[in-house]
Amino acid sequence: MEEANSLISPDQTWILWAFLVGWAAISIVLENKYSWASKISGAIIALLGALLLANFQVIPLESPVYDAVWSYIVPLSIPLLLFSSNIVKIWKESGRLLIIFLISSIGTVAGTVAAFAIFKDLIPNLHLIGAMLSASYTGGGVNFAAMASRFEVPGEIVSYTVVADNLLMAVYILILITIPAIGIFRKNFNTPHIDEIEQNTGSDTNQAASYWKRKDVSLSDIAMAVGTSFAIVAASFTLSDFFAEIIPDDANVFLTILRGIIGDNYLMLTTLTLLLVTMFPKYFDNINGAQEIGTFLIYIFFVVIGVPASVVLIIQNAPLIFFFAAVIVLINMIISFTFGKLFKFSLEEIILTSNANIGGPTTAAAMAISRGWVKLVGPILIVGTLGYIIGNYIGVGLHSLFLSMM
Repeated sequence: MEEANSLISPDQTWILWAFLVGWAAISIVLENKYSWASKISGAIIALLGALLLANFQVIPLESPVYDAVWSYIVPLSIPLLLFSSNIVKIWKESGRLLIIFLISSIGTVAGTVAAFAIFKDLIPNLHLIGAMLSASYTGGGVNFAAMASRFEVPGEIVSYTVVADNLLMAVYILILITIPAIGIFRKNFNTPHIDEIEQNTGSDTNQAASYWKRKDVSLSDIAMAVGTSFAIVAASFTLSDFFAEIIPDDANVFLTILRGIIGDNYLMLTTLTLLLVTMFPKYFDNINGAQEIGTFLIYIFFVVIGVPASVVLIIQNAPLIFFFAAVIVLINMIISFTFGKLFKFSLEEIILTSNANIGGPTTAAAMAISRGWVKLVGPILIVGTLGYIIGNYIGVGLHSLFLSMM
């Protein structure tokens, strides 16, 4: 990309780091403090701030600082967000919810394949966009970041995909919130949590304030979270590079697939973290604050992806990507509600698992809290973290499938 003169030069490292980290912090504070910012989402605030400053030539379009975020910040965030993803614990504590979550994940895969078949001749680089969105619509922003980094997706594509995605999320969440008030859904689905609230109108309605309280985080928690994440990333990338070097990529189908799994940095990172969390659950359970640190790092990533965004390209490309993503979400919802009804899941369980797939576990938990479905908050957080694990595998797998369909 051709670099235009900007007020802040690419080599003013500390000023650029101050902007990236500072604006990420401001985006989070705004999202948590003001209702208007919450509706927009902190992610889009982070992206738009960088987009505006870049397009008005305040900050440079390229810098080694941005490269450092892709190379170090994104990989470090992945283990931190997976520390609570004990697959054994997920099954024991939320086995029933896990079933409908996996069904919803199948809906995401089916929706992405169908959407790709429809739009592949209309949207350039759709195999990259499909990989990012399928991973994100199974897990969350961390999977989107992993796929963007894994396939070295150009900044412009990442930016207008995020814009389209966030616009769709606003519509999608509004629909999910509205569904329980629609008579046909109340008539055809069980609604035990809604019924309980309606029978208990005198209960405390300020559940969000009581749930989202400060955690007890010590210096040793921060040290163990960050230190462990660094160690896991180092081990994962070293191992994946080693296997990619010794396994030929064109010997036979089996070795090619094996190389693609254990020779891939991000799949190795996901797999190794999952194994360690499952093998040493007490160690990871005793680390507080990892989720918060990992989320903050992802917000820095959101700032960076807004930097190279061209407003003209966003206007030209985001609308079609919006409809591509809408097809994925629509099919996810159709499959989730159809099989949810068939297997007698409650309306609340179906809504939250679809939300956990498309929006991530934190948005699903936030919806459960806001609606007063407090008994489902913990389970949906636990089950939703499974999406962080399988999202990267789905994104990489579909990317390969899409290349064969082009």
